[in-house]
Amino acid sequence: MKILLISPFFPPEVGSASHLYFELGQELYRRGHEVRVLTGLPRYHVAGSREKYRSRLLVKENYQGLQVMRAFNLDIPWNLPLLRGLDQWVSALSAGLAGLGLADFDAALVYSPPLPLALAALSLCRLRRRPLIVNIQDLFPQSAIDLGVLADPHLIAVFKRLESFLYRQADLVMVHSEGNRRYVLAAGGRPGKVFVVPNWIDTRSLKPSRRDNGFRTSLNLHNQFIVSFAGIMGYSQDLETVLAGAGLLREQPEIAFLLVGDGVEKEKLVRQARQENLHNVHFLPMQPKEKYPEVLAASDVCLATLRKEVKTPVVPSKILSIMAAGRPVLASLPLEGDAPRLVDQARCGLCVPPGEPEELARAILALYRQPDLTDEMGRNGRRYAVHHLSLAKCAEQLENLFRQIS
Repeated sequence: MKILLISPFFPPEVGSASHLYFELGQELYRRGHEVRVLTGLPRYHVAGSREKYRSRLLVKENYQGLQVMRAFNLDIPWNLPLLRGLDQWVSALSAGLAGLGLADFDAALVYSPPLPLALAALSLCRLRRRPLIVNIQDLFPQSAIDLGVLADPHLIAVFKRLESFLYRQADLVMVHSEGNRRYVLAAGGRPGKVFVVPNWIDTRSLKPSRRDNGFRTSLNLHNQFIVSFAGIMGYSQDLETVLAGAGLLREQPEIAFLLVGDGVEKEKLVRQARQENLHNVHFLPMQPKEKYPEVLAASDVCLATLRKEVKTPVVPSKILSIMAAGRPVLASLPLEGDAPRLVDQARCGLCVPPGEPEELARAILALYRQPDLTDEMGRNGRRYAVHHLSLAKCAEQLENLFRQIS
C-alpha cells in the first residue's frame, strides 16, 4: 500500500509530533508499505545543522527509507503567537501545493493541529480522489480557548466551524483516547467514523536500562533521587508548579530536579530558579532523540504536567515514553482527563491536582521513601506499554483503518 503521512514536524526536528510520525513511517515501511511524508522545512529544536534547508522552497530527500517532501514555511520564533498563526496558514498552503506534485498514493494520514494543515490535506486528498484519516492529537480550538490564548469570539466561531467541517468531511477521524472520541462526536464527527487508536511508543527501542548510566554520571548526580521533566517548556506545561515544589523540598538535598528541554517559558523558568536560589533544580537543553532514553533511565521519577485550565482530555505523549522506559509517572494535571485514567489503569504512578505544589512535593517524598513502590510502578508501566501501546500493535490497528477506506 502507498501511504502518505502529513505532519507539521519531522526529524531532524526533535519533539513528540516528529518522533510519532517518524516511528510510524518506519514501522509501516518495515511492514511492506511504500511510505511518503509531506512536512515542512526543519526549524524548531533541530538536531544537528539545518543549513541545507535554509532559503529553500522545496526539499525532496530519502530519510532512512522514507520519501520525504519538505515544503516552505516561515521561520517564526515560538514566542510570537500572531505570526505563528500566520505561518500555519502559509505552511498549509505551501504543503498543499507541494502535495500536488507527489507521486500517487492510496491513502493519507494527517497530524492535527495545526488545523490549517489538516484542511489543506483534506483539499489535497479530494483533488487526488484519495481517502484521508485525520489524526487529532489536540482538540483545537478548545485547548487554546481553555488556556486563554484564543479569546476573540469571532475567531472562536470561525475555528469552531472549521473544526466541525473537518470532522464531518474526513473519511475517518482517529483520536488517542475515549474522551477525545466523545468530544469529536459532539463537535460534528460522524458516528462510526471516529476511532480510538492510542498513541504508540516503540517499546523495542525504548526499554528499561541502568539507572546509573553515563548521563547521570555526566551531571554529577550519582546517588541523588532525580525527578525529571523532559520536553517542550511551554505555557500549558505549568512548570512554575514544579519549581514551587522544588522550593518546598530544598531542605532535602538528596532530591534533585532535572528539567530537560526548550520552549517559550524556559528563560523565565531559569530566571525564577536563579532568583529563588533553587540549587536543587538543574536545566539542560533539548536532547537528541537517541539521548532521550538515557534521560529517562537516569531518572527515579518522571513528570508529566499540565495547567488546570487544560480541560480537554489530552494524554501527554511523554507518559507513554516514561512507561516504556520502566519509570514511574508523577502526573500533575486535571484529574478528570484521560491521562489519570491511563495511569490508574496501568498502575504506573501517581496523579495529583494541577497547580498544587504542596501535593506535588508530598507525592515526590512518598515515592522517594518507598523505592519498592517506585520499582513496582515502573514495571507495571512497562508491561502495560508492551501489551497495549506498542508501535507494532498500533500500526496494525492503523493498517486496518487504511484498508477500511481504500
